[in-house]
Amino acid sequence: MSDESGIIPSPNIWETPDVYEVENRGVDRAHVIEDAMRAVLDWSGLDVVDVGCGTGYHLPFFARDARSVVGVEPHPPLASLAAQRISGMPSVSVREEGAAAIGVPDGSFDVAHARWAYFFGPGCEPGLAELERVIRPGGAAFVVDNDATRSTFGQWFRRALPGYDPRAVERFWQRQGWERERLDIRWDFDSRADFEAVVGIEFAPEHADLILSEHPDATGVDYAVNLWHRRF
Repeated sequence: MSDESGIIPSPNIWETPDVYEVENRGVDRAHVIEDAMRAVLDWSGLDVVDVGCGTGYHLPFFARDARSVVGVEPHPPLASLAAQRISGMPSVSVREEGAAAIGVPDGSFDVAHARWAYFFGPGCEPGLAELERVIRPGGAAFVVDNDATRSTFGQWFRRALPGYDPRAVERFWQRQGWERERLDIRWDFDSRADFEAVVGIEFAPEHADLILSEHPDATGVDYAVNLWHRRF
């Protein structure tokens, strides 16, 4: 359900950005996702937009090699945190805007990255149409989402959201002309306390309690994701 602005709330990061920061640090420490992206299109020397950038966690990473980086975030408190993160980085900026209306000229970017922003597929068509406008010919867009068909995390995800249909989501992206890389990553944290905190923001209490009881000593877990990508 969206709020009055049409933005779909994301309770995990909106309500607990500090814990979400811990989660960001623990996701894919081996950079499997970024390596797969580079195999499609290396963003070195190019202009990058991070759609739904949240607190801007990935902006400095892209800025290491990109010519410019723009983070787009509709939720004002998160956009403010993102702006603070990149303060003093002249090649990086943050725009407090939604994915369906990025206030930039046509053909402004070579690469778009959206992580955990579009993983329910249907409903994000306006955002995908905006990518058509802002990505230059020869550019690429990447969407990272959960692969709920496999991995331990995928099992948790399906149990918590029994109405989620991964095959329908797959068909959606294929109809839109996107290709997929199936990736195996890790969710790894520095302590049990961090693991418990992150599980607690990603799952309802009854599901979080079950996960923690089933994995009493875990500080991490195997995690499957889909990297959807499209060239323009």
